Amino acid sequence: MTDQDSPQQESSSQDSSSQDQGQPLVDHLIELRTRLLHAILSVLIIFLPLFYVANDIYSYISEPLRQFLPEGTTMIATDVASPFLTPFKLSLVLSIFVAMPYILHQIWSFIAPGLYSNEKKIAMPLLISSILLFYAGIAFAFYVVFPLVFGFFTAAAPEGVTVMTDINRYLDFVLKLFFAFGLAFEIPIATVLLIWTGATTIDSIASKRAYVIVGCFVVGMVLTPPDIISQVLLAFPMWLLFEIGILFARIFKLDRSDSAEANE
Repeated sequence: MTDQDSPQQESSSQDSSSQDQGQPLVDHLIELRTRLLHAILSVLIIFLPLFYVANDIYSYISEPLRQFLPEGTTMIATDVASPFLTPFKLSLVLSIFVAMPYILHQIWSFIAPGLYSNEKKIAMPLLISSILLFYAGIAFAFYVVFPLVFGFFTAAAPEGVTVMTDINRYLDFVLKLFFAFGLAFEIPIATVLLIWTGATTIDSIASKRAYVIVGCFVVGMVLTPPDIISQVLLAFPMWLLFEIGILFARIFKLDRSDSAEANE
């Protein structure tokens, strides 16, 4: 009887141990689902009031172009569903932009328990800075770059050609530039992360400053019209943000070295 019971006991113990090992994974998946639902719900809550005033929002977004249109001309809708789908898409994307701090908070709440204390100290400032820099990039594109870009495009139209832009194509163009400038303004965060993770060093990345400046002007040439003014308006802030990233990296390195000496 004892010999027969021992295999059963071993199998039951193995089953209980496998359940103990599988339970944390299930808990993590449940928490991930909860975080995702909260993020989606936040977007929907913001979307409903924004969609109610979607036409007014589109009028505000299209103002940088409409102010340069010839007198008597307006924007047009070439697709049947564009008058409805274009404001709908604008409201949805804007809802994601507005809810981004809460979405990142949900992501942070999910991954924070697995981080060390020193990683949390640097991750939170980087997270907040990345949000602010992304919004700053969008504002810079809208208030500084768009007037120059659309002024150039409308002035460059051949004689006899009436500029009448489709509302959906205009929104796609604007959203692409929003994402491009928003990501471009993340250069300080990328610089700090490269140095903090050990992928490069401060002296090494600072020595490549000349290549970075050339790369900034190349990016400015690709993202803006072919005129020196708009290229400089994008390339100079990118280079300045790169320098800010190096400065922050030096500060973080000094803080970490000081804390290491204090621990020793």
